[in-house]
Amino acid sequence: MNTNRWDVVVIGGGPAGLSTALTLVRARRRVLVLDSGLPRNRFAAHMHGVLGHDGKSPLTLLAEGRAEVEGYGGVIREATVVRTGRVDDGFEVEDSDGRVVLARKLVVATGLRDELPDIEGLADYWGRGVAVCPYCDGYEVRDRRIGVLATSQMSVPYTQLVRQWSSSVVYLADTVGPPTGADRMGFDARGIEIEEGAVRRVIADADGIRGVEMADGRTIDLDAIFTHPHSVALDEPLRQLGADRTETPLGSFVNVDPTGRTSVAGVWAVGNTVNAAANVPASIGAGSAAGGALNYDLVLDDVQLALGAAKEDAA
Repeated sequence: MNTNRWDVVVIGGGPAGLSTALTLVRARRRVLVLDSGLPRNRFAAHMHGVLGHDGKSPLTLLAEGRAEVEGYGGVIREATVVRTGRVDDGFEVEDSDGRVVLARKLVVATGLRDELPDIEGLADYWGRGVAVCPYCDGYEVRDRRIGVLATSQMSVPYTQLVRQWSSSVVYLADTVGPPTGADRMGFDARGIEIEEGAVRRVIADADGIRGVEMADGRTIDLDAIFTHPHSVALDEPLRQLGADRTETPLGSFVNVDPTGRTSVAGVWAVGNTVNAAANVPASIGAGSAAGGALNYDLVLDDVQLALGAAKEDAA
C-alpha cells in the first residue's frame, strides 16, 4: 500500500470540499482531495442563485474548482474512502483500492443522500422537474402549476414557501394527510389546493413533468413537483472517528462550530455533510471558513513543533 503524508486530506470534492482545499493550498499547505465523483446535484443541468455563476452546470463549476485547486499545487484523486482512524500524529485514511494516506488534519465534505418517496417515476425526474429547493429552481417554473409532494408535517410550511413562486400550487397530501386548523386556514387564505390520497406515479413526457396519477386513478395536471426528501448524511468517516451528533427534523447530523470544527480534535466537516439546507453558495462559504480556521490550527501546531525543536537544539 502506498502511504503519503499530507497537511490536510479533504474527503469529498464538491463545492464545500473544493472551497476548503482552495483556501488551504493558497496558504501553501499540502492538500489531498479524495472524491468519489458523485456530487449531490449531478442530476441537475443548471444551478441558480450562485452569484457570478447563475445558470452554469454544477459539473462545470466543479471542474473549474478542481483546476483552481490543482493550479496551486493541490492533488485530487478519484477514490472512495472506506476507513478513517487516528494515528499518533494525525489521521490515517484508506480508500477502496487499499491505498492509505496520512494527514495532520482531516476535512469531511462527503455530502448527503436524498431518500425520495417510493413513487414510480419520481426519482427518474429528480433534478429535471422534481426538485427540493425553490430558491434554486422556483423561478424557472414561476406562475406555472406546481405540486408539492408531502413527506412530513414540515411540508406544510414548505408549501407556503413554494407559494411565493406561483399562485397555482397543489398540496399532494399522499401518506401525510391534509393540513388542519390554522395550517388549513393558511392554505385556504392563499389559494393552495389540497389533493388527498396516495400518489401512484409521476406522469411525464419528453418535454418534462405533466402531472401525477393518484392511487384511485385520478390524474392531476402539474408542470413541476417540489418535495422535501429525507436526508441521510454520508458521514461514515465521522462516525468511525466518534464525532458527536444530534438528531434533527431533517436527519441525524454531526455537530460543528461556525467554522466546521467537530468534537474530534483536528477534524472539520462542511457542506451538506452537516447541513442539509446548505446550497452551493452556503457550501462554498462554509468551506472557506473551515479552510481559514484549519490553517490557523496548523500554524499553532507549527509553533509548538518549532519550540520543541528549539529546546532540543539547546539541550
